[in-house]
Amino acid sequence: MNWYLTALKKYATFTGRARRKEYWMYILFYVIILCVLVAVDTFIGMSAGGGIGILTLIYSLAMLIPTLAVTVRRLHDTAHSGWWILIELVPLVGVFILLYFLVIDGTPGTNAYGPSPKEGEAAVAAV
Repeated sequence: MNWYLTALKKYATFTGRARRKEYWMYILFYVIILCVLVAVDTFIGMSAGGGIGILTLIYSLAMLIPTLAVTVRRLHDTAHSGWWILIELVPLVGVFILLYFLVIDGTPGTNAYGPSPKEGEAAVAAV
């Protein structure tokens, strides 16, 4: 849950880098909360005709910017521009390319987007 809150604290921060753990833990909690809201919407009858419910819609819209921001920071960690997120618009192949960039380990040391967050945490832990 700490990683989810960390990503929310950087709500609209599109600069810097995000390690794999920060990104995937954010996505995990995002999906869990989304599933709970879908169930609540369905249970209370807020999803008309099997469509998206009002609670799910509000949550999805509220989380759009932080989701984009953490994804861009994750791409920065792999030494890719945040504009690579648009590769997702290419049918089928684009999703796999973006997923590959999100899964691979970040570049060690400093890259064009800043110092490695993984090495920064290791230095703090050593003190």
